[in-house]
Amino acid sequence: MLTPLINITPLRAFCFAMTLALFELLTYLASDVVMPAMPVVVADLDASPAYIPHALNLYLLGGVLLQWLIGPLADRYGRRPLLLVGCAIFCVTCLAAFWVQGIELFNLLRLLQGIGLGFVVTVSYPALNEAFSEADAVRMMALLANIALLSPLLGPLVGTLLLEWVSWRWLFVIFGACAVLSWLALYRFMPETLGVERRDGSRLACQPIHLKSLLAGYVQLLGNRQFVAGSAALGLVGLPLIGWIGLSPVLLIHDEGLSTLDYALWQLPVFGGLILGNLIINRIADRYPLKSLVRRALWPFLAGLLGMMLATWLVPGVPSLVAGLSVYALGLGIANAVLYRMTLFSSEQSKGLVSAMLGMITIALLGLGGALLAMLGAGASLLSFALAAGLAGILALWPLRIVLGACVEQAEAMPE
Repeated sequence: MLTPLINITPLRAFCFAMTLALFELLTYLASDVVMPAMPVVVADLDASPAYIPHALNLYLLGGVLLQWLIGPLADRYGRRPLLLVGCAIFCVTCLAAFWVQGIELFNLLRLLQGIGLGFVVTVSYPALNEAFSEADAVRMMALLANIALLSPLLGPLVGTLLLEWVSWRWLFVIFGACAVLSWLALYRFMPETLGVERRDGSRLACQPIHLKSLLAGYVQLLGNRQFVAGSAALGLVGLPLIGWIGLSPVLLIHDEGLSTLDYALWQLPVFGGLILGNLIINRIADRYPLKSLVRRALWPFLAGLLGMMLATWLVPGVPSLVAGLSVYALGLGIANAVLYRMTLFSSEQSKGLVSAMLGMITIALLGLGGALLAMLGAGASLLSFALAAGLAGILALWPLRIVLGACVEQAEAMPE
């Protein structure tokens, strides 16, 4: 049973964590359920198939738009009211998609819907880390990741089935209605973690907003080598997966001629590997130091990427590509929550400010990286994707080396 650091019951703490998972799941479903519908969307709006990956990349970039402001506002006014505002914005922009008549407005709404993802990254993750101890926070983030990963695992299947009964416009209506339920659950269960008495008698103070000090704080973070490296690593390790989510409709449906059901089924091993990795970290989080967990995760991470490139080159086909991606996803699932924790606490600044900059760097790398993969022709063939995505993921080794090196230096500097 979880023992929260703030004065709430274990039952409310559990409901709070599950409520965060519900909203996070919804923000990801808004992307993943839509992806199998994108060939229909672009045809309905008289647009080119080249716009298909934009639905994901613009959504991710939307998550960056206001993070620089959301984090400080959450430090000033609290986590709870800010997340309620973010959920409301997500709801309104989803409902507005029902009346879209052109691809330009559709893309704009995708950008605005991504703001909801920005609130999840900037507000809910710090609240979780402030409410629980280190081991519990890592476990809960891994558990939340598992729940959220039901989106890319089941999203394509759900989207495919829903499209048999409703149009893509009604998909967004369903998202809007679910967002209303999420808002009500957040209002009922989410506690405030700032300005409240903790079990040890301390309080995490709210931070006033001063533009000059805010800018100075961001500049200071950009000068923090460990923080910048950790943020870059988080973006780069997830880039092959983001590239797959954005380009797999083009690769599998448009190029390979697979049905939407076959497309959905090929997602299962990839995201099954990701969930397995999160289950593993949930079991071993308190057995090893954080840097040791990351090092262990690098084995399946690199083996999957190198295996994907080699196997797709030697035996071109969807099974070769998916097999390598699945092993890579296992390593990603083990490393992701640990890397986030290490990066979030690499600075003594307020966690709202740190999480805002962390989210901006990470999501910008994912969104821009996904768009760059598409521009460089990663969607041209299975082999093109394997090579481009594999090399993009391997780039994460550079910032990871800096992060792990900083951990060793900190350990050596600690008094015995």
